[in-house]
Amino acid sequence: MYRQAKTILLEMGHLYQVQDDYLACFGDSKVFGKDNTDIMEGKCTWLVVVALQRATSEQRKILEECYGVNDPEKVERVKQLFIDLGLPSTYSIYEEETYNLLNVHIQQISRGLPHSLFLNLLGKLYRRVT
Repeated sequence: MYRQAKTILLEMGHLYQVQDDYLACFGDSKVFGKDNTDIMEGKCTWLVVVALQRATSEQRKILEECYGVNDPEKVERVKQLFIDLGLPSTYSIYEEETYNLLNVHIQQISRGLPHSLFLNLLGKLYRRVT
């Protein structure tokens, strides 16, 4: 029972962190409360990790020159690079697939663990904007 709960909650935690990384870049800063600070601060986010996995040598050079620099123009170059690499679409697919996988895992939980608790938590995460 403990292992099942731990696995599901760790997966939910990972989903939450990926959402946080995405929303910090592409979310409404008035709603989310962050405005590209992850890019300016050079944080190791899901977006930059996926970008580095996909980037050509030219795109990697842009990341090296612009990521972690507190300059609005460089931040916009990084955001455009993320868009060019298809990260918004990749994020949407990741969120949907993770949501579906978590739903399956929750349905497979042994007796004794409250399915409704996990489903409620997952519902709060799915397609969140804050």
